[in-house]
Amino acid sequence: MKVIGILIMALAVLIAVVPAFYNCQHDGKALTLVNGMKVPMKCFWTAMAAIATAVPLFGIGLLQMFSRQKETRRALGALGSILGVMAIALPTALIGVCMHPDASCNLVMKPALIFMGILTLGLGVASMVMPQKMSGQPA
Repeated sequence: MKVIGILIMALAVLIAVVPAFYNCQHDGKALTLVNGMKVPMKCFWTAMAAIATAVPLFGIGLLQMFSRQKETRRALGALGSILGVMAIALPTALIGVCMHPDASCNLVMKPALIFMGILTLGLGVASMVMPQKMSGQPA
């Protein structure tokens, strides 16, 4: 279970860091309002929400490394799976990314969050199933 915990923590760091460097705000782009004010595009807010998703995911990975009871590992796996789904939903359904197809948020951030979310979901499901398989009881 230590390996799964380390992998979840690594994915949490990537989920936090990759969007921070591949959004339009980081590229120097912003929306200009009628009154002249500049506001961040929605990919910036997706990047901020990804950090908010990654922090508890890192904690889940850390707890996963030290958990000994199978019920605890199952619960942590379920929470990790939910946060993996959230990482997928941020750029696709919840907040989204910019409309421009050549923007870095569309080319890097969105596919990276989807891929890392799928990996996190898989690791969460694996940590829910593995305690059952290790004890020899049917799932």
